Amino acid sequence: MSEAAFNALLQLRDLDQLNTACARIVQEDNPTRLRVLQNHLLVLNPAPQTLPVLLANAEVLLTCQGPQAALRVLDRYGPGPGAPRVQWLLMRWRAANAALDHRSAALALRRLSDGGEARLQGLTLPIRRREDGTVVSRSAVEVLAGHLEARGHHEAAGQLLLRLPSTGPLGAAQLARGVALLGRLPLEEREAILETALNQAAAAGAWSLVSELLDAQAALPSGRALARRLRLSPRLDDAYGEWLLLRDNPAARGRARELEKRLRSPQAPGGHAASEAPPSPNPSAPSLP
Repeated sequence: MSEAAFNALLQLRDLDQLNTACARIVQEDNPTRLRVLQNHLLVLNPAPQTLPVLLANAEVLLTCQGPQAALRVLDRYGPGPGAPRVQWLLMRWRAANAALDHRSAALALRRLSDGGEARLQGLTLPIRRREDGTVVSRSAVEVLAGHLEARGHHEAAGQLLLRLPSTGPLGAAQLARGVALLGRLPLEEREAILETALNQAAAAGAWSLVSELLDAQAALPSGRALARRLRLSPRLDDAYGEWLLLRDNPAARGRARELEKRLRSPQAPGGHAASEAPPSPNPSAPSLP
C-alpha cells in the first residue's frame, strides 16, 4: 500500500472499511502502520457512544492487533444488567484474552457468571480461528480454569474443574486436569475421580482418552490402579504402555521381552508397517471392568 493510500485510510470513519484496512496491514506485517491505525481508532469515536458502536470499535481494534486499546475503548461504557452487559463482558474477555491479561479475562468471566458459577457450564468461548475459517471453542469453565492456572492459582483452578464437571469426553478430560492440579488430594479421592472420568470416556468411546486416564491412574501410588492398567492394556492394544509399566519389574521380564519383540517388529500385528485390515461392520469397543 502506498503512503498516499495509507494516509487516505486515516481519513475514514467507517468501521467496516477500517476493519478491512487493518486486516490488510496485518498481512503486510507493518507494525508502524498498525500502531498508527490503532491510535486513529482510539480517537475515532470518543465517549459517549452507543454500545453497538463501542463493540464494533473494539472489534476492529482486535483485528488491528490492539487488544489493550480495545480494553481502553470498552472502559468508556458500563452497561447495567441484561443482554447488553453480557455482550460487553464477552468482548472484554476477548480483548483481555488476546492481550494475555489473565487477571482481567478471569474477572470478566466471573462477572459473566454473576455469582452463579453453574452459568458458565453452558457457555462456550471462541479460542482461535483455523485457516479454513472455522472457530475452535472451549467451555467457559475450562477457559476460566486456564486463566487461574496461568496466574499460579492451581488449587482454585483444580477446584473449579471438579466443582463444575461437564459430560462426555470433555468432562472426563476436565476431571483429569482437576486431579492433576490438586496434587494434595487424598489417594482414595483421586482414584474415585479418575474412575468417574474413565467411565465417562468409555461411555463415549473415547478410547485414546481412556488409555491416558488409565496411565494417570497407574501413576498413582496404588497397586490396584497399576494392576487395572496392566489388565486392560492387551484389550486396548497398547503394547507400548504395558511395556513401559513392566520393563523395570524383575518378576515380569518374560512378558516385557515378549512386548519388546512386538514393538521392534513393524510387520507384526499392530506394527506400524502392517497392512491395514478392513474395518469390521460392527466394531466392538472394549469394556471397562
